[in-house]
Amino acid sequence: MNKQDLTNKIIEEMPPISKNRAKQTLELIVSTISEALSKGERVTLSGFGTFYIAQRQARRGTNPRTKEPITIPAASIPKFRPGKDLNKIAK
Repeated sequence: MNKQDLTNKIIEEMPPISKNRAKQTLELIVSTISEALSKGERVTLSGFGTFYIAQRQARRGTNPRTKEPITIPAASIPKFRPGKDLNKIAK
């Protein structure tokens, strides 16, 4: 499922809503979650899960082309932890 499929599902479930409005709504949700994560905030959707930023430590790696050791810098990465209800569906 992709953004277009989600937009179509919104239109299906809420018939009076236009395609443009459904697309704007989905974009607003995604951008709001992204903005909160960029500020270091957690976003928790009860029953669905939590989006958060995790810190990845710097580590040693190998350049695949030259086989020389390199240092991969520390990074902040977005992560998702599913909620109880979502975990029940997946099992």
